[in-house]
Amino acid sequence: MIEAAIMIEGQNGLNWPRWKRAVRVVEELGFTGLYRSDHFTNSNPPDLDSLELWTSLTWLADHTERIEFGPLVTPLSFRDPVFIARMAREVDDLSGGRLTLGLGAGWQAREHAMFGFDLLSVPDRFERLEEGLQVISSLLQESGPVSFTGRFYRLEQAQLLPPPSRPGGPPILVGGNGLKRTLPLAAKFASEWNGVYIPPAEYRDRNERLDELLESEGRDPAQVRRSVMTGLVFASDPQEIEARAVARGSTPDELRRRGVIVGGGEQVIEALAAYERAGAARIMLQWLDLDDMQGLEALAGVLFG
Repeated sequence: MIEAAIMIEGQNGLNWPRWKRAVRVVEELGFTGLYRSDHFTNSNPPDLDSLELWTSLTWLADHTERIEFGPLVTPLSFRDPVFIARMAREVDDLSGGRLTLGLGAGWQAREHAMFGFDLLSVPDRFERLEEGLQVISSLLQESGPVSFTGRFYRLEQAQLLPPPSRPGGPPILVGGNGLKRTLPLAAKFASEWNGVYIPPAEYRDRNERLDELLESEGRDPAQVRRSVMTGLVFASDPQEIEARAVARGSTPDELRRRGVIVGGGEQVIEALAAYERAGAARIMLQWLDLDDMQGLEALAGVLFG
């Protein structure tokens, strides 16, 4: 069966008590991993508690033994690639090799304006991401000093010491569905591609396209893990499902068309099977209610018995 992990939104009210509780529960219930976003705030008010990503992952690395984890995703728009590489090396080493390094271009205009970061135009944003991927992958994977000259970044005989304990450092994940920019970058740099909020049929199409791009890069498609992150509206009562869909400003059917998994245990199992048939090895289920640990326990009961 497809591996099931949990994904939470770090800007959606996350603080230390909620994070520590979620980490403990996910570790104990048997989920494969715990992933979280890297944002200052949401794209619209109200602004809620927002626990800093890399600090929180450091705590997780030192207080768990089993679960895999990582950012979905940490953006190059307000993170320097050299510091990302250094932090990723240290956190991965601290955890005994359980970090997946999710990287992205950045997208949310409001937080960039609020805190003074340049989001850039979409083409420039992806050019910066590509340079950042080159810098990070080189620093983590090369055995000697690295030099690089680009539009946004420059290295001169730079080297991370000590080198990562895991050969090549933590695997790099590129997330997103874009055919023009994201998938080619995943084919060039990623050890894992993560589709986002995409129905199984569309995911299968993107997955097949990624195979073609990997082959054109001279890479074995079997060496790149496939995962998907999508929303979840989980309840056994149809009225409760309807109410939760309304709270999202939608209907159950419309949410399903957008790739959200909606329903009780049987519907969740069927949806996960559909993603597995489409080629996904792991699914990150977005859990928005940071205080609903009973619901998370019920979900684990459905998935793991």
